[in-house]
Amino acid sequence: MIYDQLKNKEAKLAVVGLGYVGLPIALEFARKVKVLGFDINAERVELMKNNIDPSKELDSSEFEGRDIEFSADINDLKSANFFVVAVPTPIDEYNTPNLRPLLSASKTVGQALKKGDYVVFESTVYPGCTEDDCVPILEKESGLTFRKDFMVGYSPERINPGDKERKIVDIKKVVSGCCDTSLEEIAKTYELIIKAGVHRAPTIKVAEAAKIIENTQRDVNIALMNELSIIFNRMGVNTYDVLEAAGTKWNFLGFKPGLVGGHCIGVDPYYLTHKAEQFGYHAKIINSGRFVNDSMGFYVAKQTVKKMLALGKALRDSKVLVMGATFKEDVSDIRNSKVADVIKELQSYQVNVEVVDPHASSEELQHEYGFGLVEKAGTNYDAVIVAVNHEEYANKDEAYFKTILSSDGIFVDIKGIFKGKIKDLTYWSL
Repeated sequence: MIYDQLKNKEAKLAVVGLGYVGLPIALEFARKVKVLGFDINAERVELMKNNIDPSKELDSSEFEGRDIEFSADINDLKSANFFVVAVPTPIDEYNTPNLRPLLSASKTVGQALKKGDYVVFESTVYPGCTEDDCVPILEKESGLTFRKDFMVGYSPERINPGDKERKIVDIKKVVSGCCDTSLEEIAKTYELIIKAGVHRAPTIKVAEAAKIIENTQRDVNIALMNELSIIFNRMGVNTYDVLEAAGTKWNFLGFKPGLVGGHCIGVDPYYLTHKAEQFGYHAKIINSGRFVNDSMGFYVAKQTVKKMLALGKALRDSKVLVMGATFKEDVSDIRNSKVADVIKELQSYQVNVEVVDPHASSEELQHEYGFGLVEKAGTNYDAVIVAVNHEEYANKDEAYFKTILSSDGIFVDIKGIFKGKIKDLTYWSL
């Protein structure tokens, strides 16, 4: 059985795709079994060969003492017997699932597949994608027959970028297989590394659906908070005061308003609504939540502009500093960052915008969104927007912001992390 072969290092496990999800999985498995880390980006592979995480999530010490080799050569994959596919599943400009990376990875694995091999997908997809879209490619490329010659499973990734407390081994893992035997073999393999244990889902589709509703649930709840924020703003009521009061009841859910970006919460619901459309159902609540959350960057910018105009500021002559450009705090990941919407909207009003971020790459931002970073904050800004609550920003006080704002400058605190700490400046938050 494949589990025993892996455990005894008679077989090799390959992780295909070494990004935020794949690399931590590969290194964790490499504590217990022989691992091949594969990525099509040769430059990233060279960095990993030198114990450097291109995503800047893991320290070099995480690479030490691991039974792992890194490669960008497809031929090296043929030495593996258990494949874990962890490539991105983004959306396109029309919010439609972009399966190209996943299907390309399936083709690559299919070319290396042999009788008795296992393939487990971790990429977030809609229910049915693994069996309907990926398996046919595996069969075509390998010339083998699904279930007879090779087995397939699905185990959705549950890594939380930037979280130093809940690491991959501490988060319970959902696993599934194409039959009872494959389910057990896959489950035991993951149990080698997951201290929190695994949950055996009855089917692959159930596991796919479980993953996609995790983020859909969060998205809808955050959308409700964002909509409440818009309503309370018109009433002149502070949203965080309302949430603090309501939160005194034991069963009130602790969601807060904010920008919803990244490669999970801002993307995954579109996979579910896309599949629902194929079954003739228009997902009203999910789509409404997506509309609200996708609009919040523009809303923040417009509210900032309105406050600047109310103070008589000439927009063309105004200067705004945006602090933070990543999709969440204390990470370097800029994928689907809604801070870009704030900046683009401000620029559409001819406002001069400068951006700082201690974690993001200026070159990546320029390539992805058309704006870069300034090395450090200047002075005399008409407004400062704290868009991402990086630790470096959360530790600053009102005295600091006074040194970079003009005498009548506006302080915008998107996440409300400075609530109650700003006494003299004009303050606004969601």
